Amino acid sequence: MSSKVRSVTGDGIGATPPAAQGRWEQLFSDLEAQLAAGRADEARWDVAELTRAERARVSLSDRLRAASGARLRVVTTPDEPLEGVVTEVGPHWVLLDLGGGRRAVVPTAAVRTVEGLGPHAAPPAGRTESALGLGHVLRALARDRVAVTVRTDTGVFTGRLDRVGADHLDLVLEAPAGRGVSVAFDALLAVVSR
Repeated sequence: MSSKVRSVTGDGIGATPPAAQGRWEQLFSDLEAQLAAGRADEARWDVAELTRAERARVSLSDRLRAASGARLRVVTTPDEPLEGVVTEVGPHWVLLDLGGGRRAVVPTAAVRTVEGLGPHAAPPAGRTESALGLGHVLRALARDRVAVTVRTDTGVFTGRLDRVGADHLDLVLEAPAGRGVSVAFDALLAVVSR
């Protein structure tokens, strides 16, 4: 009986022939390569998705803050674009130095287009910076009795800021002298110092 029993290892019965071993190794190599390629595709997709999600959280104010010191062309109406250097940015406004001692406070809600804005964004504003709303800036102008031109969606008014409320400002007009006008913040396009 022992002469009829073959060795499993000695004569190759039950063992994988060398050509088949190469095919198996190639098959597993191919599977590993496909898995690696799939993982790389998933990683690229994840990075692209995270990038899109991150960009979706960037506000215009964040991009304007990153452009501090840059010269931009800010359009609120096609008739009178404002060109100047970004000097300060709040959560709802941007301050442009127009040159010649003139400055413009522009509510970001009034901005229609910005030319010259780079792709970068500053981190979100801190607590103190976020608290400086449009009213804070306009109250400083009223306190300093700065002569201004107020551009609105219904017209242009020239005078001095008298009072600034929570959602509007009162302007004492130059002409007719002493007459006043109240302007809702929602109607503001820009407040330009003269």
